[in-house]
Amino acid sequence: MIVCEPKAFLDALASHPCEMDLPATASAAFLVSPADFSLAAESASDNLYMDLERIPDPLRALAEHAEIARRLSEDIPVISFPGDPQAPDGVFPNNAFATCAGRLIIGHMRHAVRQRETARTDIRAWFGDVLGRRIIDLSGAELTAELTGSLVIDRARGIGYCGLSERCDMAGARAMHEAFDLRLTYCFELAAGEYHTNVVLAVLAGRAAVIAESGFADPAAARAIAEVYAADVVWLDDQQKQAFAANAISLAPNRVWMSARAESSLIGSQRRKLEAMGFAIGAVEMAELEKAGGSLRCCVGEIF
Repeated sequence: MIVCEPKAFLDALASHPCEMDLPATASAAFLVSPADFSLAAESASDNLYMDLERIPDPLRALAEHAEIARRLSEDIPVISFPGDPQAPDGVFPNNAFATCAGRLIIGHMRHAVRQRETARTDIRAWFGDVLGRRIIDLSGAELTAELTGSLVIDRARGIGYCGLSERCDMAGARAMHEAFDLRLTYCFELAAGEYHTNVVLAVLAGRAAVIAESGFADPAAARAIAEVYAADVVWLDDQQKQAFAANAISLAPNRVWMSARAESSLIGSQRRKLEAMGFAIGAVEMAELEKAGGSLRCCVGEIF
């Protein structure tokens, strides 16, 4: 079922409750290392988190990325694919590739510079030939669907939260609903200037949510999502959203990962709330990588 209004979403949940009976966190993760890391002007055209005058240091970016892989491996196995110099900001594979049980899903990226990523034969072969995954390829379809950038999934319940923007249209939302075999997808408009849902919303192991209400065109959409998680919601202000505090991920039931910048933006009550909900905070330095307009969650492809 796909719904597009707050009341319709809550009514759908009331009539067809989505039980927490699916795996809430991934069994492994994959990353794509930076190669000659730089900023793509095409990507910056609709990503207000990018500033082309802030030139990243490629070697520091590479070191940051290696440390991310090392730290995340404390929770689950992590594999890193080599970067492609022809995809200068291609360190955010969750927009291009995603998984659910037995499947690899390939997205349709809006920008040509990102479409090069979805054509990679090595990632396709690793999932298809080595892991035996069925490949669902949306890259040639008449739609835009930037996967788990645009679609934040509560994996435990099988609910998708799909923010519509230039990076995802309704045709893309419908295709992702089917590809991820979701029980319920709630579509809503992102606020003007927002490009991905995972910058304004995170679902942590199916138990909690981190929400930046200012990132939603209609605040009622954010509040409807919050009702699913009752008291277990951390609300962010606009400054914390800009610091990527919503671009967080749980790869194990007892920890939430985010960038050092995001973690430093949290106030004491938010930290205590996360801890009370059972989440230790893992923070990783990403000052160079974040210049490309994404943060830690964007770097992580989950393997379910």
